[in-house]
Amino acid sequence: MQITDYTRNHLIETSELSLSLDGEAIDNVIYLLRDTRDRGGRIFFLGVGGSAANASHAANDFRKIAGIECYSPTDNVAELTARINDDGWDTCYANLLLASRLSAADTVFILSVGGGNVKANISVNLVESLRVAKAVGASIAGIVGRDGGFTAKMADACVIIPTISSETITAHTESFQAIVWHLIVSHPLLKRNEMKWERTNMAGNEQSFSIATV
Repeated sequence: MQITDYTRNHLIETSELSLSLDGEAIDNVIYLLRDTRDRGGRIFFLGVGGSAANASHAANDFRKIAGIECYSPTDNVAELTARINDDGWDTCYANLLLASRLSAADTVFILSVGGGNVKANISVNLVESLRVAKAVGASIAGIVGRDGGFTAKMADACVIIPTISSETITAHTESFQAIVWHLIVSHPLLKRNEMKWERTNMAGNEQSFSIATV
């Protein structure tokens, strides 16, 4: 069976995107997060939709691998839904950050396809969170698509995923959020704990499994 044109084109676009990423922008995020850890700060990962799932994953990775205190507000479903119900969608993240006593030591890290846009009424909750971060002097980082939106305008360090095709912006941006943050958390300047499969002796592991299942 031949590979479909769509599959081939998607893989070609993925390859082109990998080669067009701004390495200096990625390193700037790494330095910012290193400084956050050095001063005892926390990272709050924020996203909407698929990017919210990425935020949860990233919070786990940076806490476990880089040893940084991290949070993703969408992991606390009870509080998040209470704030949406009582205060409204636009301020749900911002009010959570205020309740968490966000400070100048901390970093707000945005994962988003568009980066937030008030005029278009898209991801306004991210915009309000960024305003809170600026007001208290917290650092701002982001991995975003399109033109970067409000995040790119406010960020101290930001990686913009280039647009290769207008038909695959969301798919590539959300995919490359994971690629970029995995690069960042694996960087020697940040990584403090080895990941499981990188320190596992596969041959010995398979042998132990065989003995255990006999």
